[in-house]
Amino acid sequence: MSSTAPLEPVQMQIHAAAKELAERRAAGTSGDLLLPELRPTSFEQAFAIQQSVAAIYKANNNPIAAWKCLLPSAEKTVVAPIYQADVYQQSATCPLYPSTKGLARVEPELAFEIARDLPPRATPYTEAEIDAALGNTRLALELIKSRYHTPSEATHFDALADGLVNQGLWLGPVLNPQKDLETSHFELSVNIANGEQLQNETLQKSAIHPNGFPKVGLYWLVNFLSAQGIDLTQGQYVITGSYAGVLDLPLAQVCDFEYGALGQFAITFTAK
Repeated sequence: MSSTAPLEPVQMQIHAAAKELAERRAAGTSGDLLLPELRPTSFEQAFAIQQSVAAIYKANNNPIAAWKCLLPSAEKTVVAPIYQADVYQQSATCPLYPSTKGLARVEPELAFEIARDLPPRATPYTEAEIDAALGNTRLALELIKSRYHTPSEATHFDALADGLVNQGLWLGPVLNPQKDLETSHFELSVNIANGEQLQNETLQKSAIHPNGFPKVGLYWLVNFLSAQGIDLTQGQYVITGSYAGVLDLPLAQVCDFEYGALGQFAITFTAK
């Protein structure tokens, strides 16, 4: 087919939806739900819009650098790309678009490094093959923001098309190399420095991975992407679900995170 051939109506709708969502993501803005004729009503439509956004970003030198996922349930499939310009490597400060309340919205995660390419193929990858392709596991924070004014009114397909409220990824230190380390749960502590004149605030939660074993979603993702003709490449990362939901944290204050025995880090959130 010639590259100058007109797009089919469905393709035109997918492209129009992707263009709008890509522009909102680039500007850090939100808006109304898409026009009724552009809103996806199935996983296939939502994933097509999401991947059309990815194509727009790739054309502008901002390729996929990471993925978020969760083991699918009967109700929903969680899979979305994260872009190179929105991934921060163990920086002391982390820029993000704040919430409407002026807070940083983040989710504590583990990030698995892809150390060897996993290209699409006809046969599924085994767990052993996937494990052999992995590099370091790092403490991480998913950065959260919806491109809809009223995300509570968005369907799962609306959210999926928009990248499932992801606005970026902060990659922290490598996981504690201790043998037989428990990664399904840990005690999360976030100490927030309020300045010399005020007492520090500490947030504590029992952090539990939603799938129990954090690699389960990764094993699913590799073979899902392979079936779609999408590869995972060396240097990309995969996050597989929040251990403690969304945390709302202040800007411009040092936040000391402790992931139990897994490790710790300090970070200051700043507004983009």
